[in-house]
Order: sequence, then C-alpha cells, then structure tokens
Amino acid sequence: MTLLLKNARVIDPSQDLDKICDILIEDNRIKSIGAFDSADRIIDCDGYIAAPGLVDMHVHLRDPGQTHKEDIITGCNAAAAGGVTSLLAMPNTNPVADNKDTIQYILDKSKNAKAKVYVAASITKGLKSLEATDLQEVKKAGAIALSDDGRPVEDSKMLKDAMINAPKLGMSVVAHCESMFLTEGGIINNGVVSEKLNVKGIPAAAEDCGTLREITFADVLDVPVHICHVSTDTSVKLIRDAKSRGVKVTCETAPHYFTFTEEELLKGDADFRMNPPLRTSKDRQAIIEGLTDGTIDAIATDHAPHTVEEKSDFEKAPNGSIGMETSLSASITALVKTGKLTINQLIEKMSTNPAKILNIDAGTLKDNAMADIVIFDLDESYTVDADKLHGKSKNTPFKGKTLYGKVKYTILNGEVVYSD
Repeated sequence: MTLLLKNARVIDPSQDLDKICDILIEDNRIKSIGAFDSADRIIDCDGYIAAPGLVDMHVHLRDPGQTHKEDIITGCNAAAAGGVTSLLAMPNTNPVADNKDTIQYILDKSKNAKAKVYVAASITKGLKSLEATDLQEVKKAGAIALSDDGRPVEDSKMLKDAMINAPKLGMSVVAHCESMFLTEGGIINNGVVSEKLNVKGIPAAAEDCGTLREITFADVLDVPVHICHVSTDTSVKLIRDAKSRGVKVTCETAPHYFTFTEEELLKGDADFRMNPPLRTSKDRQAIIEGLTDGTIDAIATDHAPHTVEEKSDFEKAPNGSIGMETSLSASITALVKTGKLTINQLIEKMSTNPAKILNIDAGTLKDNAMADIVIFDLDESYTVDADKLHGKSKNTPFKGKTLYGKVKYTILNGEVVYSD
C-alpha cells in the first residue's frame, strides 16, 4: 500500500527541510521525499503544511480508574484530531502506574488507538514519596520515563536516586516542580486576583523552589532532568542560567501559560484552573521570551480531563484543562501569527525536541522513518466548540476562541487516522 502526499509545504526541523514537494509513504514508513506521480492513494496537500506528527510529552489519559473523564481510546481520538501522533501518559491513574500490570494494561489497550502511547511510571509507590518504585520492573514492563506528576517527589533522596538511575536505564525523569508546603491548599495564583476573589493562592515560589531543587541535583550529579509545565518568570530565569552553565536541563510549557493570565479567573470559570495556575502578565511574557530564546525546549499540553459536573464549582473543582486537540492551533495563534516564532521553530518545539528528550522514534520525516505526519492549514481559522471535541471531557480554556491553524489530516503508521 502506497500513499502520496502531493504538493505539500514539507517542514522537518530534524533535517532543516522547508520546501514544496511530495511525500511518498510505503506501508507504514516514509519511502522518500521528492516529486512523484502515482500511488495507491493520493492526498492533494496544495496550500497545506506537512510536518512530523506532534509529540505531546505530558498527557493525563485517566485510564485506568477514571474512565468517566477520559480513556486511552478517546484520549487518542482527541490527540489525532490535534495532529498528535505520540504522547507520554502520566502515572497518576488509579491504580498508579508504579507496577508492571498497570503499565502493561495501558500499553495493551493503546495498541489499536489513534496515537502512540508511551508511559511514564511513578518515581514513588502510589505517588506518596514513602517508598521508591522498582525502576527495573517498570522499565522492563515498557515505561520510558519517570515522574510523580500530579504532585512533586517530596522525598529529595528518592528523587536524587531516580535521577541517578534513570540514565542507566535509558529513561527520562520528567519533574513536577512544586513545594507542597508553600502551595498549602491554594487553588489559583497568589496575587491580586486571589485577593479579589478571596480564595487561597499558590505563590510562584512554590514552583520556583521545586525548579531550583531539580536543577541543583542535575548540576551536582551531572545527570539530565526535564522540568514540566513551566509557568513563572523566576523558573524561566533559573533554567536559562542553568543551561548557560552546561546543566543538563530541558523544560516544557503549555499553550495556556503563553495565552492567558490570572485575570481569566475573575470569570469564576474553573476550566481556567490548573496546576501550576495561570500567572501574571509578567510571567506570561517571560514564558514567551523563554520560547523565543530557546530556554524552553518544548510545548506540551498537560491534557487533564474532568467532567462538567466536577468543574461546575469554581472553588471545589479539581485542577486541570484539556489541550491536545487545540495545542497546535493555539500555539500558531499566540506565537506564529504574532511573529514570536516561525512555524519551523514551533514544529521543533512540538515534535522534534520532545522526541529527542524522550528518545523515541518520532519527530522526523527522514527516509524510512515511521510515517507519523500532521497536515494542516496554517491560515485557516475556526472557533473552538467544546461540544465538538473528540475526547470525553470538555474542560478547555480555549472554548469560544478563534484560532488559526486547522489540522486537515493526521497520519499514523502510514494510515489516515483523522481527516477534517
């Protein structure tokens, strides 16, 4: 079976490629990029961009244990609709992904999904920071990364041990940076908005202290660490300084942190509540500057589904928002259309770099690479209708927003898994 993507603007940062040409796919791999006339199926991509499928390195699929919010199949349906072909599933499921059976369940269920699911196992049993997970066991079961995401590893020795052992196992540590002692029950950013609403706030220092701890271990131990969902000015500065000193640190942010600020919370809409929370205009600008100067390596979503009922009470609602289906267009709108990044730089941060950080077979259109491709119209605009999204939950802060960059096709292993 051959598939020909005809007349696309092909962008692939992994080989510094940006030109109008064709992509010939044979079975599940890229045969060649060039000029071709025939294939079993031809898709006219004139006016569209074809790029490596997006790699979302921070996703909560809620499966097992909370499948009323999302499950592996519906989460991957949302991924495909957003051009995401590979994703890293976080371990805060029920049961927690701290054992071979849970990891194998996730991998088995994802075999027929519309995206490739990689698993991050927890660093500590049950995310409780009381007992270390058997890293050999979870690696053998198929996990590629380690994280207690959803909360930090509170026991610094357990974090240190994981950071030492992860490289030996070929795994990545992806760190949720937060001091729970400073968070202390806060639900939004601590500042003028929390004061106006008379609700407890989360200080930026809660994130910054965690970021500094992880950077310190990476520096002293000379091992890599990846910092999740960066949201503050100080954390960006800490990471920028660490990189300048040769510390092996990478990091990600999410579209909501460079699009919105804490002012959105004045609406009393819990879909704008996540952890870390939306911050100030100064923090938002720092995130954008971190993206433009290369301090921030990747854009992920922290896709976190919750039901309408759960999100109906502003103060009691759980943290988190969904994002896979809108991440590309939200990023194009906020960064490319405003001249902050080129589309090539954006693809690098949403596909090439995450694949490198996780050391997975993705993020490239080189000959013989897996044919995982997103095809999109850079200039087509649309209004986000939460009711038409492909996952189970609808808690998106981008609802009603007009965004640019419409995904037209998503190809996984040489097969079209989504078409607009």
